[in-house]
Amino acid sequence: MHKDLLRLMRAERSVRRHLAVTMVAAVLAGLLVLVQAELLAGVLSGRFTAVALAGLAAVVGVRALLAWTQGVFAGRTATGVKSALRHRLLARLRDLGPGRLTQHRSGELVTLTGRGLDGLDAYLTGYLPSIAVAGVVPLAVLVRLFAADLASALIVLITLPLIPVFGALVGMTTKAVTERQFLALSRLGGHFLDVVRGLPTLRAFGRARYQAGVIQQVADAHRNATMRTLRVAFLSSLVLELCASLSLALVAVPIGLRLLGGSLDLTTALLVLLLAPEAYLPLRAMGTRFHASMEGVAAADAAFAVLDGADEPEPAYGRVHPAGQGAPEIRLENVTVRYPGRDVAALEDVSLTIGPGERVALVGESGGGKSTLLHLVLGFVRPSEGRVLVDGTDLRELDLGSWRARLAFVAQRPHLFATSVAGNIRLGAPAASLEEVRSAAAAAHADFVDALPQGFDTVVGERGANLSAGQRQRIALARAFCRPAASVLLLDEPTARLDGRSEAAVVAATSDLAQGRTAVIVAHRPAMIDLADRVIRVHEGRVVSDTTRVHRKAEPAARRGEGSGR
Repeated sequence: MHKDLLRLMRAERSVRRHLAVTMVAAVLAGLLVLVQAELLAGVLSGRFTAVALAGLAAVVGVRALLAWTQGVFAGRTATGVKSALRHRLLARLRDLGPGRLTQHRSGELVTLTGRGLDGLDAYLTGYLPSIAVAGVVPLAVLVRLFAADLASALIVLITLPLIPVFGALVGMTTKAVTERQFLALSRLGGHFLDVVRGLPTLRAFGRARYQAGVIQQVADAHRNATMRTLRVAFLSSLVLELCASLSLALVAVPIGLRLLGGSLDLTTALLVLLLAPEAYLPLRAMGTRFHASMEGVAAADAAFAVLDGADEPEPAYGRVHPAGQGAPEIRLENVTVRYPGRDVAALEDVSLTIGPGERVALVGESGGGKSTLLHLVLGFVRPSEGRVLVDGTDLRELDLGSWRARLAFVAQRPHLFATSVAGNIRLGAPAASLEEVRSAAAAAHADFVDALPQGFDTVVGERGANLSAGQRQRIALARAFCRPAASVLLLDEPTARLDGRSEAAVVAATSDLAQGRTAVIVAHRPAMIDLADRVIRVHEGRVVSDTTRVHRKAEPAARRGEGSGR
């Protein structure tokens, strides 16, 4: 059995209960074969009267009921295990944060959590119960055969181990080819998803046809891996069936000769012929279901590799709640950040102080460490050296949930979910009323929402597929406006890839949003930089300049004074 899956099932109480019922039902149904064979042999030989047929029918009915019970509870076991494993995977990916999550391809993770883990059904509903049956029923059959006919029991005892031996030999090959098949499936799913997401860019640069060829090559590799797996599975079935058939022939031929010679009575002969196949059947079924479940086992291995990977999540944060609700001071003291697998530090010996209510613009070339600095404040990454202080308290000592409740974050490429516009705006404030959602949208200059077919009830596509870049950005700003309790504003190049009109709307909304808040803005465009009180240039992970601005073009000084008093 898969050790990690077994540990997961033991940890889940409901799964443990459903699995126990499944195993008990499977074993009882298998043991009733002995009673069924006794009654049938007695009726056919004339030892029992026709009244025994009623008992035989009752046994068959009970076996059918047990089979139904096994199927129902096995399905519940599979559902519970897959649900628990998916929840653990999602929690693990959340704990990794966006910095280390980039080590995993999103398409492969989608394939794993979806189609991959669905392959566990065959393992949980078929293979696990067959293990319990194979461990009990053949032994019970052997005991009854020894009591009925010693010679036949010895033949079964000698030939029975051949099935698991041949099954294990073929099974090792099956496991290897199935793992290669699942890897090919993950690669196909991951690459296809990446291509679909980047299709507009590929078409713009004339690379769509080339990527179509790449997808065809990956699909061919998956098809070839699948065909290899099927060939091995058919070979396994042939080997197991041939071994079982020859073993049964070794039992049946002597039984027939002895019956004709008069050295064996009819009742015993019929009982041996009925029970001998039942000794081999559980092992054959286990071998067959083992091959059917290998794809799910490969997916489970991949899932636990993510859960138990070397890139461990950061240690838990403290439980201290941030003091006060006003705009805080954020201070970095000699902070160095190194990502796993990278020799060069993302940030190196950075020290700076951002005063309460101050607007700071981070500028510099891509890859210089600006987004890493935002991730530090968000708690997605922790410094390898130095510390981050919030109003004098080390961020590692704060309760991360309480701290993030004071943040409003607008990413460069905000993610919109396949739900209504109102649902997307409520992402950071699920209890917000429709009136509050409308006010947030108006403050973010998202006037286009009223022109949508169902207004705020309009369902947008995944990642905002049916909206423009500027519209998606304004919905992201509306999310931030929908968090009035947020005292810290973090923006990661909110005007990137926007046209002039959309940029002006976003800049105006950002100016209003930053009022009375500590704001850190990663910016390249002059209009966004003009909103800042200070401009900090970051180059190759170091702060190379820190300039305080005397005048701000985006708003008059009187308005700034009103905002600072909020």
